[in-house]
This record gives sequence, C-alpha cells and structure tokens, in this order.
Amino acid sequence: MPQPPTFLLLLLLSTGSALALRLCSFNVRSFGEAKKENKNAMDVIVKVIKRCDIILLMEIKDSNNIICPMLMDRLNGNSRNSRNSRKGTMYNYVISSRLGRNTYKEQYAFLYKEKLLSVKKRYLYHDYQAGDTDVFSREPFVVWFQSPYTVVKDFVIVPLHTTPETSVKEIDELADVYTDMKHRWKAENFIFMGDFNAGCSYVPKKAWKNIRLRTDPGFVWLIGDQEDTTVKESTNCAYDRIVLRGQEIISFVVHGSNRTFDFQKAYGLTKEEALDVSDHFPVEFKLQSSRVFATNKKSISPRKKKTRRS
Repeated sequence: MPQPPTFLLLLLLSTGSALALRLCSFNVRSFGEAKKENKNAMDVIVKVIKRCDIILLMEIKDSNNIICPMLMDRLNGNSRNSRNSRKGTMYNYVISSRLGRNTYKEQYAFLYKEKLLSVKKRYLYHDYQAGDTDVFSREPFVVWFQSPYTVVKDFVIVPLHTTPETSVKEIDELADVYTDMKHRWKAENFIFMGDFNAGCSYVPKKAWKNIRLRTDPGFVWLIGDQEDTTVKESTNCAYDRIVLRGQEIISFVVHGSNRTFDFQKAYGLTKEEALDVSDHFPVEFKLQSSRVFATNKKSISPRKKKTRRS
C-alpha cells in the first residue's frame, strides 16, 4: 500500500537524523590523573564520547600525555584489527600542546571516528594582532577536517575555552580568527565551539553588542541564550556554545539536532555522580549524511512518463 506523503517525509527525516554525523563539544572539567582513576566517571565520559562521531574535549590537564592514549584503549580495545575497526567505530585523536599563561595549562583534543573523518590541516592560532596581543587565555587549536560521509565535505573547527572574566573579549576575537583562517586556508565552512562562558554574569546582555561573533549576521548560533549547559542546580547559564559560518554548513544542519545532552538524566545519575564527571553538559549538533541527501534528491525527482506503443 502506498504510504502517505507525511509518512514518507517523517521517514526521511528520521533516517537523516540516524545517519547524520554528530559533532559534540564537552568541557570535562579538570580532566587529569584524579579523574582518570575514577572508574564511574570514566565510564560515563566514554559513553558520552561513543555517542559522537567527533568530539572536542576541553580542560585536559595532562603533563604526562596519558589521557588520550588511555581513551583510545577504552574506545578501541587492544587491537586496531578488532571487529570495531571493520564496523567503522575506531577512534583517532589530535591534541594541542599545553596552553595557558604562567604555570596553569590545558589542552584541546578532538576525538573522531577515523573511517568517517580525517584531518586535513591543523594550526595553533598565533595571538599577536597589533593592539590586542594575547587576548586568548588558551589560543584556539584550529583543525580542518574532511569527510566523504557528509554533504559538507570539509569544515574547520575552532575550539575555545575562555577565562570567565575575559569572555567578552575572547569571544569577540573569534571574528579575527575567522578572517585569518579563511585567508590562510581558503576554507568556507567554519564551526566555533567550546566553553565560551557565554552567559550569566560573564557575558551580560549589554555586552553582546560588543561581540562581532553575535552582531555579524553571517555567524549562526546553534545553542541559544536560554539553554542551560551547566550541571549544578544553582546555575542556569548557556556557557557552552556552537556557532557556524558558511552557507553550505548552515544549510545542512539536521533540523532539531542542536541541543544540550543531559548525561545525568540519560544515564540515571545522581547530582553528585554527574558532578564527578563534569560541571558542564556537552552540546552537539548533526550534519546531514551525503547518503541521505542523495536519497532525498532521488525521492523527489519527477518520474518519466511512459511512452505508449502505437
């Protein structure tokens, strides 16, 4: 029996969401030796990572280079020739140097499924503009990814973890990062993501007019000001954000996929257990799969009329 058009549309939308590429951003809060030894917290972190095809991890405090190799062992097992490899779920990673002023250092890391994505280029942004040198507490570790899996074949991710007291200036400075990287790499599709501390007292309403990433309509904010990306009940702030630039990437975001992921609710944790993981929830969105795009085009193409034989 032919299905009604509404059913077919819903089927295409649900299939598109299932096959889409999920991109996530997660401040894991003080991700170092102590958290590594917390089995329950690590189990949750690994679950969160496995939901994502690519994930930005922030606040890695790892002077001995143990966190990412440990995560690879947890995610991939002991052998790269395992069944996971054939299923396309093997993860790889790229990590920044230790960044920060004085003795306090953090790292950015991207963990990604290597059969779905690959690294095209990477670059640690040089914060040396005349008049506003050293704006960033932790300079963006910019990575250009490519994927045959998505309609958008390549995109640049610019991560940022701000210092709360300088959030307004740091977020605004991302506009300069965009200009520099677009000129440097000739890329078109950009994702800015991370813990911007972009809410509550750190970025009051009156400050938004001073942030070019907000006032320039070419930048599209996927995580809105009303979201709560914090775990604590005492806070209700949209600290963590995702911002896009580029008509192509904006056009192929899966509708309704931009959201905060409440791992406390999803995994049935107590508030204390959730805070052992982080005081931030991850934020995420999905990009449409090229397979679904091809299916959608085929599904709406007009049928050829049959010619009658004389």
